Amino acid sequence: MSAPLVDPTTLGERGITGPDGKTSFSPEHLHASVVDPQMDSMRLLSETTMTFPDAISFSNGAPFDGTHDVTQLAGHLERYLTHLRESGVPEQRISRLLYQYGPVNGFIQNEVARNLKQDEGIDVDPASIMITQGAQEAMVIALRALFSSPDQVLLTVSPAYVGIVGAAKTLGIPLRGVLEGPDGLEPDAVAEAVRAVRAEGKQPVALYLVPDFSNPSGTSLPLAARRELLALAAREELILLEDNPYRLFGRLGTELPTLKALDETRNVIYLGSYAKTAFPGARVGYLIADQPVAGPDGGARPLAAELSKTKSFLTVGTSSLAQAVIGGILVAADYDLRSASRATAEVYQERLEAALAALAEHFPPADHAEHGVSWNVPGGGFFLMLSVGFEADLAEMERSARDYGVSWAPMTMFYVDGGGDRVIRLGFSSLPVPDIREGVARLARFIKDTPRTDR
Repeated sequence: MSAPLVDPTTLGERGITGPDGKTSFSPEHLHASVVDPQMDSMRLLSETTMTFPDAISFSNGAPFDGTHDVTQLAGHLERYLTHLRESGVPEQRISRLLYQYGPVNGFIQNEVARNLKQDEGIDVDPASIMITQGAQEAMVIALRALFSSPDQVLLTVSPAYVGIVGAAKTLGIPLRGVLEGPDGLEPDAVAEAVRAVRAEGKQPVALYLVPDFSNPSGTSLPLAARRELLALAAREELILLEDNPYRLFGRLGTELPTLKALDETRNVIYLGSYAKTAFPGARVGYLIADQPVAGPDGGARPLAAELSKTKSFLTVGTSSLAQAVIGGILVAADYDLRSASRATAEVYQERLEAALAALAEHFPPADHAEHGVSWNVPGGGFFLMLSVGFEADLAEMERSARDYGVSWAPMTMFYVDGGGDRVIRLGFSSLPVPDIREGVARLARFIKDTPRTDR
């Protein structure tokens, strides 16, 4: 008789057998990312929203839902199929693309490349593009490729999007936050962080940032700072992980070039998503990695092609139907999502302006000092930051939702190395203007009723 795969006599030594003889776990048996309280922040916000359904929620950053029409889904799919047929793709090939797993790196790279050139001025070979299950998968794949040693460190803007923090912690990659200034990441602060990491005998490998209308702060990086960061990255051999889901939603005529469009040394890996601009439920993102990787035969392939090895063991491939729908949307827009998204961008601008106007109405300058209140003025996007005169933690957020009918997100959730104790994030993207006005009025009552603790 063969020995059991698991020797039951060792379970007690591992400490996973409970008093009833059944397997149980304590936190020390699990990976740190599973038991890290910061990894639970989004669930807690969602549960607060469900617990207090009548509260107006500034907690999330869901896209505007007013332009989605389920009757158009079949049309998007049919438009892409027509595009393939007009391009001379054989019917058998079309059938395999839609019904089988399909290429690991996707099959709409040509359409995405045309869209990126049209909207962003990013001109890359389609072979340098990987189609992913949203930008979150792109982050995991990029990090897995870049980090091979526990002495390698990921620098990230702080406060940061929780997705990059979660991806790094899940992969066991050390993080170092770089505090942003009023206009986003400051190149001098990044240079200092690079020096500090190296002084500890470690290697800074990459820097994550959202240069346009950042989540969670709403800040945007000026053009001069973008150029300085690119020069620093080339000088320090640092990869910039540029995440840019909100950049089409700014004021018309104020657009700045992406880091990738300015990238002449191939120091940028670009992380993109169609969740905000086209179809959130499709969960289609992409990754641009045009850095050449030398092969054993002396040739080279773009990094995106090499990364297919990782993707093949994560999701095997991105949904064929989802890709086809996104492809149809791009073809129908003549690859110009910036113009196609203009009406939606104006909705977000109206909501941003409503939030700023309501804050100004309820907190005139004469009241700022008394209540410890100030806020930033983003040029677009989904979020803004509001400073208050007390510790704005989850307990206070729950009290706000329960007693005042308004919820928000504590900024402490987004800081990598601590901070933001008296700052909250307001997400206005999914709220109609009347709800924004009423929500800010409720929030103002909550703030004015809460004693300051920072004097």
